[in-house]
Amino acid sequence: MHRAIPADLTQAPSTDPTILYRSRDELYATDMLIAALTGLDFFTGLHAHPGTVEEIARRFSFHRRPVDVMTTLFVAMGLLERVGETLRTSDVAREHLVATSPWFMGPYFPKISDRPIARDLIEVLRTGKPARFAGRPDEDDWHRAMETEAFAEEFLAAMDVRGRFSAPAFGKAVGDARYRRLLDVAGGSGIYACSLVAQSPDLQASVLEKPPVDAVARRAIDARGFAGRVDVVAADMLQEPLPAGYDVHLFSNVLHDWDVDVVQQLLRASSAALPAGGTVIVHDAFLNADKTGPLPIAAYSVLLMHVTQGRCYSVREMATWLRDAGFSAPAAVPTAVGRSALVAVKE
Repeated sequence: MHRAIPADLTQAPSTDPTILYRSRDELYATDMLIAALTGLDFFTGLHAHPGTVEEIARRFSFHRRPVDVMTTLFVAMGLLERVGETLRTSDVAREHLVATSPWFMGPYFPKISDRPIARDLIEVLRTGKPARFAGRPDEDDWHRAMETEAFAEEFLAAMDVRGRFSAPAFGKAVGDARYRRLLDVAGGSGIYACSLVAQSPDLQASVLEKPPVDAVARRAIDARGFAGRVDVVAADMLQEPLPAGYDVHLFSNVLHDWDVDVVQQLLRASSAALPAGGTVIVHDAFLNADKTGPLPIAAYSVLLMHVTQGRCYSVREMATWLRDAGFSAPAAVPTAVGRSALVAVKE
C-alpha cells in the first residue's frame, strides 16, 4: 500500500492521535496482568510475602529487569504499593487478585494457555531475554531481526509513522540555533534528524546506523528531500567509538531498547566524543522519579520488556546516569505521545 510522505516536517496533523498511539503502546499490559494472575498466582504469593524487586526475583527465580517492569506496571495500576523499596499488595489486589479472597477474580480472566504473549512474558521473566518479535514463531528477537534488511524496512516504517506525528513537536521543543552539527545515534529512518534540520536552517545532521539499517535510512532521508543536509554514518554504536566533530548528540527512542549497562556505556561514549559544552538529548518515554507512573508509560514498558533487552526508565535513573557520564543535571522538555526530552550539557 502506498504511504504518503508529509513534505513539511514542521507541521503537525490537525487532530491529536495520542489515544491511537497509546492503544498500540499498551497492547501487552493486559497480558502482563494475565500472566501474573492466572499463570503465576503472583498476587497471592506477594500478599503472603511482600518484598523488594530483588527479593521477588530471587523467590520466583526470575530476572530483575522484567520483575522491575511488571511490578512498576502494577504500582501504576494501583495493584501494588511501595513502602520504601518493599512492594506489597494494595487493598484492591488483596480483595480481588488474591486466591483466598471470596472476591477473587482469577477465573474471570483467560487461561495462560489462551494468551501466547502472556506465555512469552513468563518466559522473559524466567530467562531475562527478549521474546521472538511480536510472538512470531518464525522470527528472531528484535535485536537479531534488525540485522536483516527486510525486517529493518518493516520496523522502521512502523517507527516512522510515530515519528511523523512526534518529530515536529520534538523539533519545536528542542530546536536550537546554537547547534551546528547533530549526530542522531541509532536514528532509524532519520525522521527526528530531518525534523530538527527542518526547524533549524543552519543545522547539519548525520544519522548513525549499522548495516543493513544504514541503507534503509539513506532511502528514507532521500525520499523526504533531506539528502543534502542529513547524511548517514555506517557504524556499530556498541562496538566503535562515536565519531567526533558534532556539538549535539541525539538518542531518540533508543536507550529504552537496552539494559542498564548498555545505557551507561552509550552515555559514556557520548560524553567521550562531545566537546566540553556539547549537548546530549535523550528523547524517550520516561517514568516519573518514584516509578509510580504514568500508567501509559509503565504499560509501554511491558512491550519493550517483551521485544527488547530494555525497558522504560525513570527520569531519576536517566539523570543519575547522565551525571555519572559527565553531563549536567538534565532539563526535561515535553514533546508528544507521552514522550519528553532530557537535555544535558557536557561539563
